[in-house]
This record gives sequence, structure tokens and C-alpha cells, in this order.
Amino acid sequence: MRQRKTDYGTIILHWTFVAAFVVALVTGLRIATETPDRTWINWFDAVLPRDSIWIAHMQAAIVLVAVAIGYIVYMLRSGLGRRVQLDRVRLRGLFRRGQGRLSAVIALMYWIFFITMSGLLVSGGLLYFGFYSGYDVAMLHWVGTWVILAFVVLHVLTQYKSGGVAQLLRIFRPAPLPAPPPKLDAVELLGLLVEKSARRAEHEAEAPPEVSHPLQPRVDTRRDRAPDAGPAPRPKGGPARSRNPTLQANAFVVAAAAAITGASLLVATDRLAVDSVQIRRISPADAPVLDGDTSDRAWRNVKPFSLLTGEGGNFDGKGETRIEIRAVHDGTYAYFLFTWEDSTRSLKHLPLIKQTDGWHLLHSGFQVGDEHQYNEDKFSVLLTTSDVTLAGGRTFHPGPQPVAGAPATMSGRGLHYTASGYADVWQWKATSSAAGWMDDAHFGPPLNPTPMQAANVVPYKGGFAPDPGTANYRDNFTVEPDLTGGPRRSRLVAPLRLPKVVAATSDALGDIDLDPDHGESDGARWFMTEQDSVPYSTELDGRIPIGTVIPGVILSGEFSGDRADVRCAARWASGLWALEVKRRLDTTSEFDVPIRSGVHMRVAAFDHSQIRHTRHVRPIRIEVE
Repeated sequence: MRQRKTDYGTIILHWTFVAAFVVALVTGLRIATETPDRTWINWFDAVLPRDSIWIAHMQAAIVLVAVAIGYIVYMLRSGLGRRVQLDRVRLRGLFRRGQGRLSAVIALMYWIFFITMSGLLVSGGLLYFGFYSGYDVAMLHWVGTWVILAFVVLHVLTQYKSGGVAQLLRIFRPAPLPAPPPKLDAVELLGLLVEKSARRAEHEAEAPPEVSHPLQPRVDTRRDRAPDAGPAPRPKGGPARSRNPTLQANAFVVAAAAAITGASLLVATDRLAVDSVQIRRISPADAPVLDGDTSDRAWRNVKPFSLLTGEGGNFDGKGETRIEIRAVHDGTYAYFLFTWEDSTRSLKHLPLIKQTDGWHLLHSGFQVGDEHQYNEDKFSVLLTTSDVTLAGGRTFHPGPQPVAGAPATMSGRGLHYTASGYADVWQWKATSSAAGWMDDAHFGPPLNPTPMQAANVVPYKGGFAPDPGTANYRDNFTVEPDLTGGPRRSRLVAPLRLPKVVAATSDALGDIDLDPDHGESDGARWFMTEQDSVPYSTELDGRIPIGTVIPGVILSGEFSGDRADVRCAARWASGLWALEVKRRLDTTSEFDVPIRSGVHMRVAAFDHSQIRHTRHVRPIRIEVE
């Protein structure tokens, strides 16, 4: 039996697509492990990549775009469009039996694949360039991936059904692409018919009648034109049409050129379309007051930079919020105004409630480092001088155990750290930052785990650590090893301090609603100070009624050292947080990044969540006036 073969252009495009899609798939799955409720993907940790996943994912996407362009051009130039043609005749085959139905199903599957792949590429582009990187587009990208995987399985099965193993092996047996027949020219065809009729009439007039056998063709139908007859005269009325199939026979060359051009334009667009924040210069007299009020003249004269961030936790179940950034400087200090959408003002950071059997910490995931209910709203800013181009570039490493020899992450998610140097991290917390400091921290090389981290009592944090100095907030409980064993091997000791006057503390909490999805009333504060609290004692505890709720945060003193470099004030109103921030352009600290042109910035918002923050793919470049 003759071996079935496939043209070399189809084979090259097919296997290029397969290789690029596999890279995009495994890197995409690794990226998806950081999306809330998808840590189950870590079951495949052994086969998923760990390093440069965003770069590899985007490179694979560029190849997929190139293959898509090349395939369209190749189909048009080679005349192979009939392979996937979904006309009326083929659609009617769906209602028949046998090979006709199978052919129709295969063609229909191809078109489902084309539409889904287009959706993947378009949604990926929207997510990457930030035109719309919200929940709906991310879900389209996620669902499209599984549709493509289902197509791969069905594609192999239907090809096997249509021709067995020989049909499957065709994709490994290249053959030249035959030149397509020339297009039909009606004028030329009429001329040839007239010429043939004239010769036949002339021949019949000169030759004697011939009796032909019904199974034997006539002589004049078998023989060629006489050698001396010369070329057939062409009909008048226009130039002769070329029948040279060179361009069609080299359809793959044309397709490759189109693919390379399309990919080059995409890369060039990425290089030229830089997201940047302009930090305008103002006079010191016009510096904004840090009070969370956005009406300062400095902010009114600045056009905001806006971006949609997604893939976070909560935020009304979609995990997305739009962030606007304004920035000015007076030559000494830089001032930022960050505003973002959040329907609730969440201040309940790990509160405690007294029940009949004692005090209980309200939490859901805190002991594994992934509290996503009873946590305060937060906002973070990252500054880095590293040449980063994609999300988490050089600062984030996915997987349940990114650092070899270090403890695995208790949450199953990745860690922040750098190979060398430091990335500057500011973190504002709705309750803990009430005194006016934005906690100054950094990402650095992986730290050695503490004994508590090595024993999985508290989560290992990789290279994330506060700058040298002290903070003025702390938890109203502590975590200790559980010497009795158990899967978590830790226990919570709480509370450390009790209110001096229970009624006064309850009044400060405002309208107490322990539903984590409900925000706090205007004017409420969910922290205690050392002045209005005392160390825990069983005597005082005995006088506190059952059902009492007290804060999980204690404020005392001020920030100091490098950790006190960033001042702030925030205000929430009508579903919008406004955060004003002030920091020196250059603090001279080795843990801080100077604010100057060329520095890259990232921002992230947390909706009552410990680590499930929103994100954006492309970095923001700072331009200082």
C-alpha cells in the first residue's frame, strides 16, 4: 500500500505550533498556580518549569501568533483551503453516516479550534498589554486553554478513525507541495475548443470513414497534435495569462515571510508601547498634605496613569480592581497618590472573640500564611532597577518549594526573592498603618529559615523582610510550637492584651459585623493602643462577658530606622481607597531604590487578604521631570 504523506509546509507549521503550545501550556499552568483556588495545579509540580516562566510564556505566544499568520497565508497561497472548507455540502454530511459525517465533524472541529485559538491569542494580548486584564478576559483565556487540550485529544482520535495509523503517520512523512492547476480562463478555453473542432472537421473531410470498436477509443482522441502543427493560436483580446506555478509552489516561503513580519511587528509594538508614570516637578509650597484628601492642587494638575489589575482575591469575587497613579516631586521628596476600587472598607485584621471555652482568633488560612477572610485591606508598591519586562521578573519564583533546601511554602504558592541585590517594597495596611507609616521592606536573596520556619510552625518567606528598624504595630496574639504533634504543629496564644475599658473599645469598633465580606462603618478603628489596654490576666479576663470582640492589632510608639522612610495617609469613601505617600527621592539606604527615571514600578491591591493580591503583567517605567 502506498504510504500517505503530507506537504512539508503543513508539517513544519504543525510541529512548530505543537512545540510553542506545549511551552505556553506548561508555563501558563505554572503562572496559574498563583491564582486563588488553583493551587491544585501543584500536583504537576514535577513537570512544570520554575524559572523565567513569564518570559518563556510570552516568547511562546509570539511564536503562536507567527504560526497563526503563517498558516492563514499558507492555506491561501497553496490552495489547501478545501481541507477545512465548511460549505453546505460538508455540513449536510453531519446528518449522514460513514465517511461523510466524519469529514464534516473534522472540518467543524478545525473551525472550533481556529475560533478558540484566536480567542486565546486575543485575550492573552489584552491581558499582556493591559487594555482589559480583568476577570472576564482571564476566564476566557483559562477556558480556551482547556478547549484546545480537548481538541488535541479529539483530533488524534478522529484522524485515526478516518485512516488508521497510516493517517496519523502522515504528519511525519514530508512530501513536496504539488503545484495547483492554473485558474480557468474562459476565453482561452473557448479558443482551444474552436481550434479542436476545426481540426476534427478538417480531418474527417480528408480521411475515409472509420469504424470504431465500442471499447477502443478513436485515434484522434489518443494522439497528440502533429509535431508540425505549431503552437495553438491564442485568442485576441488581451495578453496571455501566465501559468507559471512558482509562487504557488513556494507558498511556504511566502507564509514564513508573513509570519516573521507579523511577529516582528508584535515585538516592536511591545518595545515601543511602554507604560510610564510621569513624576512632575512642583515647588515645595505646592506639596500635597498627607491626609487622604485628593483635592490638593498638586493632584488636580496631574493626569493619572490608570491600569486594571487582576488575578487577586476577593474584590467581589472577581479579584480585579482599577488602580490610578499620580506622582509629583519637589526636588527632595516624591509624592504619590494611589486610588483603587474596593467596595468595602475592611479593617478586621484577625480579631478575637470570647466564647464559652475561651478566646478564639477569627481566621481562615492564617496558620499556613494565606489568610483570605479576616485581614485588613492592603496596598503595595515595588520599585526595582533590574531590567524587568514581565510580571514578577527577577523577584518572584512560583512553585511550592522554589528554594532548594529551604522549607516548602505552607500555602503551596511561590516566594519573593532576588538572585542578587534588593527590590524596594512599600506596604500600606488599613489598620496597622493608621499612625501614618507605610511599612518599608524589601525583596532580597533567600534568607536562612528560622527554627520556627524550619519546623513549619510559621511560613517561610524567602527573601521578603522588613528594612532595618522597628514598626509600631504587632499582633495581639502569638504563635507557638504545638509539642503534642499534629499536622500543623502550631498553636495560637491569644490575647496578649485586654482592653482597660471594654465598653470604650467596643464603641471604637463601630457597628460590629463579623462577616468578612462586609466593611466597617465610618469612623471605626480596629486596633488598640498600649494606653487603652493592659497585659492579659485571668482576673481581668473573668470580668469580660462572653461574645466580646477585641482587635487583633496593637499600636505602640513610632516607626524607626530605615523602616520609617515612607509616610502615608489613606481615606475610603464611596467604594474607593485614596492613599497619599511621601518618600525622599533618595534615602541612601542600601535596601531602598532611588526614585529616578528608568526605575520600574509595580503596584498591587489586597482586599482583606494576606497574600492574594492583584497584579499586572507589564511593569511601569518611572519618568522623573
